[in-house]
Amino acid sequence: MELNNVKDVHTAAAGPVATTPGAPVDVLIAGAGPTGLALAIDLARRGVHALVVERQDHLSQGARGTGLQPRTQEVFDDLGVLTAVRAAGGRYPRVALWENGRIAREIEMVERVEPTPAIPYSNTLMVPQWRNLELLYARLTELGGGVLFGTELTGFEQDADGVTARCGLPGGGIRTVRARYLVATDGGRSTVRKELGVGMSGPALPEGAALLADVVIEGLDRDHWHRWMGTDGSFTAALPLVHTDLFQTMVVAAPEPDTAPDAVRARIADHTGLAVEQIREVRWASVFRPKAGMADRYRIGRIFLAGDAAHIHSPAGGQGLNTSVQDAYNLGWKLGQVLRHGAPDSLLDSYESERRPIAASILATSTRLHRSGEMRRGRDLHQLGIGYPDSPLTRELRPEIPKGAPHAGDRAPDAPLTTPDGAPTRLFDAFRGPHFTLLALGAVDLAGLSALTSLPAGPPLLRTVRAGGPAPDLLDPDGHLADAYGTDPAVYLIRPDGYVALAAPAEDAARQVAAALGGF
Repeated sequence: MELNNVKDVHTAAAGPVATTPGAPVDVLIAGAGPTGLALAIDLARRGVHALVVERQDHLSQGARGTGLQPRTQEVFDDLGVLTAVRAAGGRYPRVALWENGRIAREIEMVERVEPTPAIPYSNTLMVPQWRNLELLYARLTELGGGVLFGTELTGFEQDADGVTARCGLPGGGIRTVRARYLVATDGGRSTVRKELGVGMSGPALPEGAALLADVVIEGLDRDHWHRWMGTDGSFTAALPLVHTDLFQTMVVAAPEPDTAPDAVRARIADHTGLAVEQIREVRWASVFRPKAGMADRYRIGRIFLAGDAAHIHSPAGGQGLNTSVQDAYNLGWKLGQVLRHGAPDSLLDSYESERRPIAASILATSTRLHRSGEMRRGRDLHQLGIGYPDSPLTRELRPEIPKGAPHAGDRAPDAPLTTPDGAPTRLFDAFRGPHFTLLALGAVDLAGLSALTSLPAGPPLLRTVRAGGPAPDLLDPDGHLADAYGTDPAVYLIRPDGYVALAAPAEDAARQVAAALGGF
C-alpha cells in the first residue's frame, strides 16, 4: 500500500473480461442485472478479472424497478455512471387520482427534498431499469469488461482454492470456467442458491398476480402518475417514463393476467376507462407475483449470493434494486482487497455480517408498505441512514463525538470545499475511486504512518487528505466541512464504499490508522 496525496491518486487499471476458453478468472458473476453489472464495474476498476455470464442473449427488458434512491446515486457517482444516469432520468410526477372518468385530486406521492452540502443527491430518481442496465453495461465496456450473453451457469463444484463452473453455450456446448470466487446475481429464482441448498425465509404477502407492462398510450397526459382505484381493492397505475414515449402500467386485479398484447390492452382499458384504441403499443409485459424473503446465508465457502438471489422484496418503496446494487458495492471492494492486496479471506465474511441485517430491515419496511397500501414515500426510504456501527470492521475511538458529526460505521457526508488555489472541489471527489481515504481534520500528526503500514504493494489504495492545519490539501471557506464533521482535530478513515471505518482523535492518530488498515 502506498500513501498518496489527493492530487497523486489514480484508479487501478481495469482488467479485461476473460473470454478465452479455459482461462481462469478471479470472479465469475452469474447474471447481468443491476447487481452483477455494478459488481463487475467495481471489480474492473480494481484490476480484478471478472467474467459475467448471462443466460439471456440480451440485457433484460422492461422498466421494472424505476426508482434510484439517493444512496444508490452516490454509489453510481463513485462508479462513474451517475452523470449518464441522471441525464437519462427525472423526478417522479405528482399522482393523479381518477374518479368517474376524470382526475379528482392530486397528491405528492414521492417527497421532494432540497439538497444540502452533505447530501447532494436528495431525491429519488426515476430511470427505467432497461435504461439503467444499458448505462451500467456501457460503463463496464468502457472499463474493458463485458458480458457473455446466451451463457447459462448450469452447475458448479467448489474446493479450497476456487470454483469450477459449467456454463451452457448458445450453440449447445458446455464451457468450463475456473474462478477464485463465484457471485450469484441470478435473481429471485437463483439457480446457484437452489443448487447450494440455501433456504429463503420471510414474511408472507397476500397472494395475487399483477400485470406489469410498458405501453404507448395516446391521449393520456404525461405530467402525472395516473392511478385508478377499484371498488374491490384493485388498482391500476400508469407512470410516464421520462425521456421515452412509454407508460409503465401496473394492473393489480383478478383474474390471472394474460401477457398477450391484445389481452394487455383490453385489461388496461377495463380498469381505467381508457379506450382500447388509446393503448397503441405494448412493448413489454410480464406477470408479477409479490414475494418477500431473505437467504439464510450469503456466503458458502467461495460462493456469494447478492441482489435478488439473496433477498426479494415487494416493490413498495423502491428498495429492492437499490439494496441489490449496494450488496455489490459492499462485496466488490472486499474482493479487491483479497484478490489484489493480500487481505485475508476472512475479510469476506463481513459481507454477510454487514449486508444481511440491512436486508432484514429493508425487507420489513417494504413488507409494511405493501400490506398497508400506504402511498406516500419519504426520505426514510433514501437509504442514507444505512450504516455498519456494529461491524467488526468499524472502530469508534473518540471519547466525545461532536454534535452532528458522523460516527464510525456511518455514511461519510459530502462537503463543498476548495483547493488552496481557490478551485472548487468536494469531499466526494476525494472519495471517488477504489481506495481508502484518510481525512485528517486540523493539526493531526501522521508522521510515521508510512513506516507503520507494511502492506503488500499494489495500486494506490490510500488517499490522504488534510483539511486545516499546516499545508492543507483542502480549505473550508464556507464551513461545510465543519458542519458535517465537527471542528475538533480528528482523523476519519473512509472505506472504499463511503462508510467511516475509523474515527479517532488527533492524538496517536498514525498508530490508530495503521492498526485499522492492518485489518483490511
